[in-house]
Amino acid sequence: MAISGPLNVSFRTAMYQSRRGPVAAGRVAARRRRLHTQRHARAGAGGRHALDSSVPFVAGYVRPSHVVQQPRILIVDSEGVAGLPYATLTARLQPFEVRVEQSVDRAVATIARDTWDLGVVTARSGRAADDILATLRKADPQLPVVVIDPRPSVATARACLQAGAGDYLDIARAEADLEDSLARLLAASRHRAAGEVLRRAVERPYSSEEFLGESPAMRQVYSVIDRVAASSVDVLVTGETGTGKELVARAIHTRSRRSAGPFVPIDCGAIPDALMESELFGHERGAFTGADARRMGLVEFADGGTLFLDEVGELPLPLQAKLLRVLQERRVRRVGARQENAVDVRVVAATSRDIDEMVARGEFRRDLFYRINVVRIDLPPLRGRGDDIGLLAEFFANRAAQEMGRRVGGLSTDVYQVFKGYHWPGNVRELQNVVRRAIAMTKAPVAGVDDLPDELVTAAGRNAVAESVGFFAQRAEHVSRFEKQYLHDLLTRHLGDVSAAAREARLPRGTLYRLMKGHGLDGAAFRK
Repeated sequence: MAISGPLNVSFRTAMYQSRRGPVAAGRVAARRRRLHTQRHARAGAGGRHALDSSVPFVAGYVRPSHVVQQPRILIVDSEGVAGLPYATLTARLQPFEVRVEQSVDRAVATIARDTWDLGVVTARSGRAADDILATLRKADPQLPVVVIDPRPSVATARACLQAGAGDYLDIARAEADLEDSLARLLAASRHRAAGEVLRRAVERPYSSEEFLGESPAMRQVYSVIDRVAASSVDVLVTGETGTGKELVARAIHTRSRRSAGPFVPIDCGAIPDALMESELFGHERGAFTGADARRMGLVEFADGGTLFLDEVGELPLPLQAKLLRVLQERRVRRVGARQENAVDVRVVAATSRDIDEMVARGEFRRDLFYRINVVRIDLPPLRGRGDDIGLLAEFFANRAAQEMGRRVGGLSTDVYQVFKGYHWPGNVRELQNVVRRAIAMTKAPVAGVDDLPDELVTAAGRNAVAESVGFFAQRAEHVSRFEKQYLHDLLTRHLGDVSAAAREARLPRGTLYRLMKGHGLDGAAFRK
């Protein structure tokens, strides 16, 4: 968390300023995109920080290898950072950047030059709470604001809530209620933002329900699709498994002049080599044993449309030579035929392998590579798509709940924190399956970490420890050591009886088992 006074502009602030749009609507849109991955680690018990309004207090936070933008809070309090223990009150929502302004005018100026995710107004003296709120809402109508009032009244509370305040708190209850209020407002903002981005994605002509993302890497993909779709050039799509290569191919087809024609996908790695030639090019009756009738190949079937060659790197070299001729001449000869038939197809090829290395090793024909690599689209892995992880997880959770007929209100903030720390080797496909599992398994109103696969939670924890530095990383390390020692002593006292240990620890037995597994402890090892 970084807490700074009015004279300090942090590095993160400069980053946000460089991305600021010319109008307030641009700032709001940017904030909405960021709110998809506002998943915050629980900071646990912590003391009050000594803060100075003229010198920024910076405590490092766990920074994953893929940068995920974090929410930011603007606080208006005439007593500055000493007014309330804001660092402690927002501890559960770490990591955060918090800025404290001591006057409304400075707060308005800060809103005008930068973007903020939440506002907190502590109306100590002078202007009434609803008046301060109205001023801030005028500066940014979309900013969720919590009002803390030292002189609470029903009339002021009604006025503030009618004016758009997210919550109204008595200052005597601020330390008890502010944390939950901020978490609730962030969750509500995330849901609104998910709907807005989903609406924009659906409005894109080439989008489908799974093809979502607003990260810079995906915007680059959209830009290339827009530029090449209307042409007839062949396209090579590369990326790890599960990144959505077929969705890109369908998007190109849908936006092309061939959209009325067929889209024919072929998984080159799923068809046996002995059948591949017949599947691609067709055969005449009697061409080989079992060829009882003439059959049109998939290349001919794609005439007038798009042929999608998925995992093209799996094609054996002899078939690569035949495919090259088809692509060069746009003519195909069925197995056992004497004549060639003209075909008008556009080819979109895809592979999850390092095709450049395959060409260098002679495993893929160089001339075929040049033929299909007219335009290349490199799909980023999910771990490199930043905020898109939260957006996709939110979408998959809502859809899974609807399909299963379950009244589950999405995923907890701890789940999103785990997602940020995981590397997602299976990418979007793996994320979708993990979310569906969580929605199916949960018994709570919101799916939590206990509903995730153990191996995923463990791997995410290892990644966080390996990649992080600073205060929060060291705190996590100390907490981990405490947990392991506590569990070891607990199981020793109860001779490995997990049920008795869970009762003493006042934990559900399943949670205790999960903790034991995470630390490599087995109850049987403690039995004598």
